[in-house]
Parts: sequence; structure tokens; C-alpha cells
Amino acid sequence: MNGDDDLLFLDDHDPAQDRPPAYPAPRWKMLIVDDEPEVHSITKLVLADFEYKGRPAHFISAYSAAEARAILAREDDIAIILLDVVMETDDAGLKLVHHIREELRNRHVRIILRTGQPGQAPERAVILDYDINDYKAKTQLTAQQLFTTTVAALRSYEDITALETNRRGLEKIIEASSSLFKARSMKLFAAGVLTQLSAILGVGPDAILCVQRGSVIGGTRDGLYVLAGSGRFESLINEPALDHIDEPVMASVVRCLETHANIYEPDHCTLYIRTPNDRENVVYLRSDRPLSDLDRRLIEVFCGKISVGFDNLYAFEQLRRAQEGTLLLLAEMAERHDAPSPAPVPAAGRGEPTLRIAAVTETIARHMAETGGHPDLDTGMVETIGLAAIMHDVGNAAVDPAVLEKPGLFTEDERKAMRAHVNHGWRLLERAAHLAESRTYLHLAVDIARHHHENWDGTGYPEGLAGADIPLAARIVAVADAYDAMTSPRPHRPALGHDQAMAELRAQAGARFDPAVIAAFLAVEETVREF
Repeated sequence: MNGDDDLLFLDDHDPAQDRPPAYPAPRWKMLIVDDEPEVHSITKLVLADFEYKGRPAHFISAYSAAEARAILAREDDIAIILLDVVMETDDAGLKLVHHIREELRNRHVRIILRTGQPGQAPERAVILDYDINDYKAKTQLTAQQLFTTTVAALRSYEDITALETNRRGLEKIIEASSSLFKARSMKLFAAGVLTQLSAILGVGPDAILCVQRGSVIGGTRDGLYVLAGSGRFESLINEPALDHIDEPVMASVVRCLETHANIYEPDHCTLYIRTPNDRENVVYLRSDRPLSDLDRRLIEVFCGKISVGFDNLYAFEQLRRAQEGTLLLLAEMAERHDAPSPAPVPAAGRGEPTLRIAAVTETIARHMAETGGHPDLDTGMVETIGLAAIMHDVGNAAVDPAVLEKPGLFTEDERKAMRAHVNHGWRLLERAAHLAESRTYLHLAVDIARHHHENWDGTGYPEGLAGADIPLAARIVAVADAYDAMTSPRPHRPALGHDQAMAELRAQAGARFDPAVIAAFLAVEETVREF
């Protein structure tokens, strides 16, 4: 009689289970649940040299259903359970099946029911009533049958887990795409791409995203810059890649650009993302494992979906810059009452007070949103309040230039004329805001223009609003505007130093200014110094 056809429980080879196999690939986990120690020994003996797709078996033993429950609670990647029916009770195995399928909701593991007493659990009833995958009587299970049954179960397990992994990966891609396309900043979008790719593949934390600018292949020094990074690359955002990225990583990035294709290595991959408008992006991901074919398919689907996002964000940022430039010129005309300079619009800094106020406003608002407690500060408001702040004094266009430029104290009539600028600006912006169907930065600008001179204690103008009745955007701009006014020179006084201005703002918290806004301003004080 051929050894493969011998009954499993009559087979008598030397055990080799205790010899640790030298396999780099993960092993198939198989749980043996039986109250007879001999069953465990013989099963391990027969399958000692078992291997499927280059992966050997790893056996875990449980001698009761209760012990099996404890093992299943901590091991979520068991492929096969070889399960006895009669153990501590006549139906302990069947109850364990119900626990696995209904309570643990584990539909992946393949359950092979083995019984020495078929009469205790008739095959037809068990197959119909319980979610098992095979039923064998111990007296009929030969070594060859066990091998065949195990391979069939593993094939089924592999197919099911691949489908589930694919489903979860696609769900993550859909979720990632939805969240990414809500971003209104290229930096946030790029950082989100890294986060979502790491989550989809289960890799990280070292990752870097570079965007082509110029001809890095041709040797242009500023050809590539870091748009987003994580892990050891996090501090390199906006830095030239060639100056800061180590040579092996740069070699992978350049090779990816040269080949216009994804490149997969055992410990990393470089992903080529070309947008519909021919902008080239490279994602470098470090991994502690080779990526599977399924991983690669998910990557390609994801990169295809988000490629258009880079173009959309680029167009959005260009539109925002155009809006910012237009608003800045209008604000400058309102302040100066003459033709604006044809020189390029300067970046935010000490040379441009309007942009500086906008930058300080956005910094305060972002900090308040991140620390919570301000439901009015949603993402849309944080992203647009800087643009709206540019127009805070647009009503000055309707004020007599002689009053605006007067170096000394105002008369009562001049003071009234000066204060009227808030209503002039409000009316001008309100007409513009009505052209938009949804709420935009212009609606924020209406509130800011009219109410940024209201005081927290109700002593301001034009309506004498107090506390939370003053729109939050106006309360934030009031602080940014006051700080800039104090730290800028005026015809009748020199500029105050940063520390003097901060002391004055602290003193006015709860009187002129919202204490919460002052607290946020103090928290970002070091950042504001750089504007």
C-alpha cells in the first residue's frame, strides 16, 4: 500500500516539525483544535514538509474550544482550522464554528471539521447548518487526502483574502481621493498623497514627494524641489531636492523621471505621476517588504486618480495668486489714491503691510482652528480669511486723501470722515459679494470691512457691537491690523518694537480685543515675527 494512501492515524514517520525551516516568506498559519494530543502529533508529522507557493506551514495547537477562542482572539491571520467536534462537550467544535463566523465575523479562515464520531455530527446536517468548508471522518483521512484538502483550503483562503485586500484597498483609494480633492493647498494635497499611499500599502514612515520643475535630468540645479515629505524627509519641504536628498534616493528619483515609469525595488519604490497638463511628479516610498502585484495594481489605480488633482491644485493656486494680486492692487489704490506701481506685487514681508496683515490674520485663524473651540472657523474660512483681510480698508478709497495723509490729530469732523471708511468698504464689498451664489471670501470681507474697528467691550464703531456679536473674522483682523499699525512707522510717531506692541495687545485683551484671539496671537508670536 502506498504511504500516501495510508490512513493518517496509522502513518508512522519520524517527526520533523521541531526543525525550524529556513524560509524568508511568511508561513501559513494552521490551527489544530483537538483534545487528543496524538492527533496534533500525527498532523504535524504528515505535514512536516508541507509547502505551498514557497511558504511552509506553521502549526498552532489548541486542546479545547476554549483555548482555541483565546488563540483566535490574538491571531487574526490563521488560514486553516483543523477542528474536532467532540471535545469538552459533545458540540464544542460546532459552537466554536458559530463563534468564529458570527461573533468574530471571520469569514476568511477555512474550517475543516474532523471527527472521530460521525454519528455525533451527521455530515449533511453539519454542512447545511454551519459555515464550514470541509468535513472529514478521522478514520477516512489519509495522508494524501489531508495534503489535498489543505492545499484546496489554502487556495480558497488566498483567493478570499486577495479579494478582501483588493476591496479594502479600493475603499481606501476612494476615501483618499474624496478627502484629497477637498484640499485647497498644494502642500496639503501632496502631504495627503504620502499619507494615503502609506496607509494603502502599509509602508513608511520615510517617504518623499518631489515635483519636477525645469530639467533635472539635464542638470539644472533647481530642477526638482521637495513638495511634501514625512519621516526623515519632513524638514525638507520646499527645499531643492538636489541640495538635500541623499544620492541613492536622488538616483532612484532621476531614474523614475528618465523612464517615465514606476520602479519597484525590494526596499523602496519610486512612482511616476504625470498630470494631464504634463507636469511630472515623483513619489519615493521606502518599504520594509517587497510590494506584491496587488500592491502595485492599487498604486497604479491611486496614482491615476490623483494625477488630475495636481493640475487642479496648480490651477487653483494660480487663481488664488491672481485674486491676491488683484485685491492687493485695489487695496493699494484705496490707500494711495493714485495709480499703482507697475512693479511686481511683492511677497508678504515688512515691505508690504496689506499682505503682512493678511498673513498674520491667516496664521491666527489657522491656530484657532487647530486648537478647537471655535465652530465658526471651518476649513473654508481659514483658507479664505487671508484674502478677505486684504480688503479690510478698501473703504479708504472714499475718504478725502487730505484726511488719510494728515500727520497730526484729527478734528471731530475729520474723525467722523475717517470712521466712515468702514461703511464705504462694507457697501462696496456687499455689492460684489451678491454676485456669488455661495459664500466666498467676499462675504468674509464684508464683515471684516464693516466691523474690524468694533471693540470687545462695545466701545468701538460703527455699531458699538460687543463680544461674540462682532463677527469672528473681524475680531481676528482687528488684532492683526493693530499689531501692524503699532510696529509700522507713522508720520506722527516711530514704529514700536515687537515687545512693546505685544505688551499693548495683552493690556487691551478683554477691552479692545477678543481675549481668545489675543491668546492665539501670543501662541504664534514667533511665527509672526518673521512676517
